[in-house]
Amino acid sequence: MSKGRSKSKPKHVSGFVSILGRPNAGKSTLLNAFLGTKLAIVADKPQTTRTTVQGVWTKPGAQVIFVDTPGIHAADSLINRRMMQTISEALKDRDLLLYLIDVSSQPTESDEKALELVKKAGAPTIAVFNKVDRLSHKAHLLPIIEQYTKWHEFDEYLPLSAKTGEGLEELRASILKRMPSGPAYFPEDYITDQPERFMASELIREKILSSTRQEVPHSVAVLVDEWKDDGRLARISATIYVERAGQKAIVLGTGGAHLKAIGTAARLDMEKMLERKVMLSLFVKVSPKWRENEQFLKELDWRAMIGGATPRGGDSDDNEE
Repeated sequence: MSKGRSKSKPKHVSGFVSILGRPNAGKSTLLNAFLGTKLAIVADKPQTTRTTVQGVWTKPGAQVIFVDTPGIHAADSLINRRMMQTISEALKDRDLLLYLIDVSSQPTESDEKALELVKKAGAPTIAVFNKVDRLSHKAHLLPIIEQYTKWHEFDEYLPLSAKTGEGLEELRASILKRMPSGPAYFPEDYITDQPERFMASELIREKILSSTRQEVPHSVAVLVDEWKDDGRLARISATIYVERAGQKAIVLGTGGAHLKAIGTAARLDMEKMLERKVMLSLFVKVSPKWRENEQFLKELDWRAMIGGATPRGGDSDDNEE
């Protein structure tokens, strides 16, 4: 019998962490920073994220399952109500919440109201004060922290720049120390539950969001109609839905130039994601009031994109290849 002490097996921790906050707080940028890859689309527009996006971070001895959520906002339409419902679902049975706060703008009554979701969830919550890179002086952060301290007693308060990575390692360490003992729920190389066709549709929508303004971003939906992939070349056909003819004209641009630029930018990102050549065809259709169409919204859910049909209808289409 050995006289030496038997070494205990290192503890493995794992847990589920939801990222929430007001629109444009930087939730998707933070998720991408955690994973070191582009998983969630990013745009400087409210409601860029319309559904939950799961990202899995695995390291020796730990696995954290992050869930990115839409921004907390007024549920004044069917699509907004569905988005708020997805947020509520993402708060159930969480080991930890990360509540992101945009420090480049001053706290408002809407920010205070949004905290009601955190209070109802009852899970341990870290207040993450994001976008500190936008502050001319770090002293400007103190009154914002003080205001949120008055509104809610968080478990920890951390400054961060998801864009530059400042404070990211401190946040990682704080998350890991709060994770319970548990197994690795997913293989080491697993990153997300999102199917490739959904991620492709989101890349197209991202390009539209970044190149349009006013009401167009809120009125755009993208669905993949066809996906043929032989391992060397992916042939993808997708339809961009808008609500009015004027919005269609904006997406198309003069002589279809804007649509062509959208398609080129999206195709390049898809080729990086898929690691092979992509042939992309885009179509634009008008579907009035699609944001209030329950069946259409069901088809937008990424779960319906796995081998499912996409909704048709609308006026004549235009395409770019």
